[in-house]
Amino acid sequence: MINKKDEILLNVPEIQELMKLTQDMWKMGWDERNGGNISYLLKEENIIPYLSEAYPKRQMVLDFKVELLKNQYLLVTASGEYFRNIIMDPLATLGIIRISEDGNFAEIVWGFEGEGKPTSELSSHLMSHEARLAEDPEHRVIMHTHATNLIAMTFTHVLSEKEMSSTLWKMCTECIVVFPEGVGILPWMIPGTDEIGIETASKMKDFRLVVWPHHGIFGSGATLNEAFGLIETAEKAAEIYMLVKSHPAGIMQEITDQQLIDLAKAFNVKPNPLFLS
Repeated sequence: MINKKDEILLNVPEIQELMKLTQDMWKMGWDERNGGNISYLLKEENIIPYLSEAYPKRQMVLDFKVELLKNQYLLVTASGEYFRNIIMDPLATLGIIRISEDGNFAEIVWGFEGEGKPTSELSSHLMSHEARLAEDPEHRVIMHTHATNLIAMTFTHVLSEKEMSSTLWKMCTECIVVFPEGVGILPWMIPGTDEIGIETASKMKDFRLVVWPHHGIFGSGATLNEAFGLIETAEKAAEIYMLVKSHPAGIMQEITDQQLIDLAKAFNVKPNPLFLS
């Protein structure tokens, strides 16, 4: 039975929003089984009043130091749990961690009931948060999901940041406006390791979207909606690409580079000049 303090905390807007969004992502088919993970940097003033004085409950030693996140609170999805179950059992499938003063530890201050722990991709999340905060002080969210058509595209399209970014921009008029920097791409790597975390964070210095070939995508943003919308837009473009690629006639006409330049000018965004011919 949920106690009164947990009930109050579960009604905090950030947690309610995450619960709804993960259910939507599961229904879209992006987060099968225990696929996908999200972390959300919480504003201290929004969360401290709801945390019990009995916390911290457990302490985890981090394999790496995260100095830029010291004393920060993060809402994180649990390792091994299913997005489809978050809305039904948030106390087991979600948790809040606090990064220690020295950046070497994560203290579990709420959730992860039944000896649960944060996502196995925590390395990639924490390092990516640091990288994005250095670029954007408003940054709050890192989101990893198995967006179906983006994964499919990594099997049928050359894995070049320039060429994939250009293709996505040309599949849907809004794309260059939504992610004018393009998309970053890693080589295939084993997930859940510090190595893939380091490489993802390195790409996050220049991109808000990073593709993991044959696996999924990482997105970032100032809000859950922003990060989700960024991935959603790239996924729609990938879906259109897969549709036209499979059509017998192929692509008969497309948005030109000059039209992309004109679009960017009209919407006052600066596209990555390296990705335009």
